[in-house]
Amino acid sequence: MPIGRRRNRIDRSLRERGVPPEPQNREREVVETTGPYDESDAPDDGIVRIDLGSIRLPALPGMDLRVELNPQQKVVGATLRAGDSQLQVSAFAAPRAGGIWDDVRADIATSASGQGGKLAEVEGPFGTELAGSIMAPAPPQPGQSSPPQPVRRPARFLGVDGPRWFLRGLISGPAAGSSEAAAALEEAFRGIVVVRGTEPMPVREQLPLSLPPQAAAQLARQQEALKAQSAGRPATPPTSPPASPPASPPAVPPAAPGA
Repeated sequence: MPIGRRRNRIDRSLRERGVPPEPQNREREVVETTGPYDESDAPDDGIVRIDLGSIRLPALPGMDLRVELNPQQKVVGATLRAGDSQLQVSAFAAPRAGGIWDDVRADIATSASGQGGKLAEVEGPFGTELAGSIMAPAPPQPGQSSPPQPVRRPARFLGVDGPRWFLRGLISGPAAGSSEAAAALEEAFRGIVVVRGTEPMPVREQLPLSLPPQAAAQLARQQEALKAQSAGRPATPPTSPPASPPASPPAVPPAAPGA
């Protein structure tokens, strides 16, 4: 039966009896968010954010930002440090319909368990998360020649599904076991703005990161100084590097394309 025509007959019958028809146009439901935010929902809150390309991190007092670079000097990770605790964040492509946190959460728990860690699902300020411990390399000691043995560290994995993106956060250090100590890092995670972009990407592929212009210029000067030293030319000693690799969490396994 043609549904549209039947509805037209019903509406005409109502009008003939003097009954006003049901409004056909309904307002689209808008889901409010308190963060993390999509670029289209970015709040005008006056908070300065550091632009790392696909992620904009809030610059909050008492926190230091470290970025992780691969051998090609491309940014592959970002970490906010508050005291002895840190928040490592990454954004990934997700499908148009549905989120991936449920599947990613199960994969992370399985990966951590295989490495000797132990994670369990708990309810947190951003919904279901993983909390427990993971095995991570210990910091190398001066004069140590052998690779450091993995040590057990408390950890919390946060996950938020957005429009065609997924944001993962890893809290480690004292903040992983104390809600009071985690408050500042949770505030930082909540204030993140994700810039997905319009390019099609495979599901679970990490969204590209980049250094802010000032940091990129500093890195270029450091690289030039190192080249000059290698060539035997005097060069101005470089300043502190803008990047230091944090401990790597269990990876997000790839999935089928479709984002």
